[in-house]
Amino acid sequence: MTTPTTDLYALRGVSSQKEDVHQAVRDLPKGLFPNAFCQLYPDFLSGKKEYALAFHADTAGTKPILAYLLWKETGLMDGWKAVVQDALVMNTDDLACVGMTDEFAVSATFSRNKHLIDASVVACVIQTAQELAQKWAKYGINLQLMGGETADAGDLIRTADIGYALAGKIKRENVIENRFQAGDVIVGLGSFGQAVWEDEPNSGIGCNGLTSARHDLLSSYYKENYPESYDPAIESVAYMGKYRLTDLSPEGTPIWKLLLSPTRTFLPYLKPVLETYRKQIHGIIHATGGGQTKCLKFAQNVHIIKDNLFPLPEVFRLIQASANTSWEEMYRTFNMGCRMELYTDPTIADELIARAQAVGIPAQIIGRVEASTETRLTIETERGRFIY
Repeated sequence: MTTPTTDLYALRGVSSQKEDVHQAVRDLPKGLFPNAFCQLYPDFLSGKKEYALAFHADTAGTKPILAYLLWKETGLMDGWKAVVQDALVMNTDDLACVGMTDEFAVSATFSRNKHLIDASVVACVIQTAQELAQKWAKYGINLQLMGGETADAGDLIRTADIGYALAGKIKRENVIENRFQAGDVIVGLGSFGQAVWEDEPNSGIGCNGLTSARHDLLSSYYKENYPESYDPAIESVAYMGKYRLTDLSPEGTPIWKLLLSPTRTFLPYLKPVLETYRKQIHGIIHATGGGQTKCLKFAQNVHIIKDNLFPLPEVFRLIQASANTSWEEMYRTFNMGCRMELYTDPTIADELIARAQAVGIPAQIIGRVEASTETRLTIETERGRFIY
């Protein structure tokens, strides 16, 4: 008998909604702009009242375990390079949602089990961050790498954890606070395909839901050969799939390329867009934790309707089929091919789409906002109609 998907998530110790965290911070101050995607506070460092300060931290989640398995099995460093980008983008693109698109101070934290992760991986992680900073600088995105901590913590970390903390400031008059309005359209930016600043096509996976994706797709081979790659407490629901990382998907892509595709940054697109259209954009949502339901966290007395999402990339179809996950839960957990949403005046939608397509990003109007006495989200797809 198949274990219900929500039970699998709970048994694996993960949650797409982070209920415990939201409960813990429920009564804490929400900063200068309570409905902004990231918290912003007075710039106490400079004392300039016209500025707001943001400090943001995030990791690549459990994706480094996939990088570890790929490295152990094949010797490839590609996975480690990918998760460095993942951890950076989970910070930069969150901050972009409040209108902050350049001049970031960056601190790194890399924790490892030294008995398993050798110096070559440490060097790869540090060098990749430098390379990404140089690459993004060509698009006016400046990362000031300011060191950090590399911890040998085998008693705490079974394999490795990669995270970054970013700080930056923005003029308060330029902050984007989510204020979705009836009549807005939603311009969606695809997480798949190949943007001009990317070296190869992106599967669209991002960082979220990788614990379930890993255990649903990969076979017991990894349980038997790499017991350090999972928590013994989830023995009964670990590595329940049929693939090894080097196997090909039904459409001919190596499984590791689907799961370890680096999280796309949208900053090279958003930076010039915000310079022109900042005041006409009523909100930006980075569809990370919570997947396509992330927008609900910032919606107030509106009905958000998404009825024109992108065709579903292979990686999400494969994950769903592997565990027979309900489509309602898939849209709640994964970005499903659309990882950035711009809530905007319809008059500029065509221009926003054209600018995205010009740099290789799939873009289209994926939905709209209607007036409502209650906050709700409806997702309509060929796979069903889901109400959240």
